[in-house]
Amino acid sequence: MDAYSADRSLKGKLRRRLALLSQRRPVRMRLDRPMITFSFDDAPASAADAGARTLEARGIRGTWYFSAGLAGQDGPMGVYAVEADARRLAQAGHEIACHTFSHLDCGQADARAIVDDVDRNARALKAWGASPAESFAYPYGDVSVPAKRALGGRFRTLRTVQAGLVEDGADANQLPSVGIEGPEGEAAAMRWLDRAAERKAWLILYTHDVTQAPSPWGCTPEALGHLIDAAQARGFDVVTAAEGARRLGL
Repeated sequence: MDAYSADRSLKGKLRRRLALLSQRRPVRMRLDRPMITFSFDDAPASAADAGARTLEARGIRGTWYFSAGLAGQDGPMGVYAVEADARRLAQAGHEIACHTFSHLDCGQADARAIVDDVDRNARALKAWGASPAESFAYPYGDVSVPAKRALGGRFRTLRTVQAGLVEDGADANQLPSVGIEGPEGEAAAMRWLDRAAERKAWLILYTHDVTQAPSPWGCTPEALGHLIDAAQARGFDVVTAAEGARRLGL
């Protein structure tokens, strides 16, 4: 997969803004303690290895959004994880969640293409032995009204890369999240973590590769570890995306 980003034109921004107002599934929540989820998009092999080990060393589990069609390929974030990685993650208690099979941009594809690609991914993950996916992340974080209409009833949560916290009234079909990406990724995520602690909100963090020399979309194991340690020190409940959704009755 080549490096790519969602449509950043005025048309793209207006499309995403319109999607925010449509096909909503409001979250009703009041937490006694803040929640945090550590997730990994596209499932680079390094995330399945170093990312998982960083979480497991601290006794917690995370969520991996797999695009099965990328398995074993080389991309801008390194080689992508394969079936054996997904099986190992699942056996260790991590969540195997759904992207699209080909990493299709749901913001620009039509509804039929989106459903077909998600169906293909679901069949591949089932063949790998994974449980039916409960959580979905829009590839590139891009979303549209047709995408929400097509997928909204299929998963407990559907996640974007729009920065924010999951609080009362958030849209389960278009949840915000915060990236641990680039040189300032740890510091930016830490600020959101402090905000979530103060507001007793649900913070969903995501990254991609986890290596000592990460891509612009990844982070180091140390950065990931610092954020986990900070969350645990502040009394967060660390949950997978599916567990967080179940706690909210989604």
